[in-house]
Amino acid sequence: MDTGSHLVMGLTLAGLAYLDPAVAHHPELAQAVLIGTLVGSNAPDFDTVFRLKGFSFYIRYHRGITHSIPALFLWPAVLSIILSFAYQSAEWLPHLFLWSFAAVVLHVFLDLLNVYGVQCMRPVHKKWLHLDVLTIFEPFLFMVHVSGLVLWLVFGYDPAGVFAWVYALTFGYIGLRAWQHAILLRKVKRFMNVEGIYHVLPDVIGYRWSFVVETENGFYAGKIVFDRITLEQQYAKEDDHEVVRATMGTDGVRAFLGFAQRVHVSWSELLDGYEVVWSDVRFWYDRKLPFGVVVRLNRDLQVVDTSLGWRKKAWSPPFV
Repeated sequence: MDTGSHLVMGLTLAGLAYLDPAVAHHPELAQAVLIGTLVGSNAPDFDTVFRLKGFSFYIRYHRGITHSIPALFLWPAVLSIILSFAYQSAEWLPHLFLWSFAAVVLHVFLDLLNVYGVQCMRPVHKKWLHLDVLTIFEPFLFMVHVSGLVLWLVFGYDPAGVFAWVYALTFGYIGLRAWQHAILLRKVKRFMNVEGIYHVLPDVIGYRWSFVVETENGFYAGKIVFDRITLEQQYAKEDDHEVVRATMGTDGVRAFLGFAQRVHVSWSELLDGYEVVWSDVRFWYDRKLPFGVVVRLNRDLQVVDTSLGWRKKAWSPPFV
């Protein structure tokens, strides 16, 4: 999810921690837990520093090792040890580890639920996993958690009771979206009736979804509004060509191919050379393929420019 949502959930987890009697009866421990859940809920995204080495380096490692199985335990271990020393209380270590661990696991779990995905099974394997249930920003969840914070911090409601309900609503909502996804996936398969790999993808507006199907010969993309399924576009798979092959050694294309799953490539001739566009069809939206690599070559098939990333504004859909 987005940084703001992770930050808010770090705060609400600190409120949920009042279900732990030790936290409820020791204000200093509650303060330490608050730090642990805030930092823990954002720690996996500390890999943002990789942007300093360029976007291609960042895309290789974002949501990778920092979201892996060892990291689930390493982040809370480091946090709980530091906090137990800072507050000079070794007896609090199990409580600090528990709530920091909950924050890190919740972060990775929420990342797993959206379209972008996460390499959460490293080092077992490096496969990108994504459940396509939530968007990167969920207005309903954000408002539920912010409302809980207002009840706690402004009106003085008991945090244990408030956030027990907040997290019950949170997981109920996730379950509802997962149920919707499963039903729509079956409907799209019946509607398309072709052999292939199917993806049904969420939108911030709950009744809108999109879908992508990869077959042996190409891709189909469309949208779902309520229960109405519409096929919007088809993409043929391009034959292998020397212009395309000339781009495969570039850093941007190699980074993209390490992440992308439904890869579409096309090329066109320009006045002074060629342009090759690599796209991940999973991020299809409104007849556009906004994520991928654009490579320009001269007439001698030498790379003159590469652009990797989103071909859209940050606040524009798709919200992944």
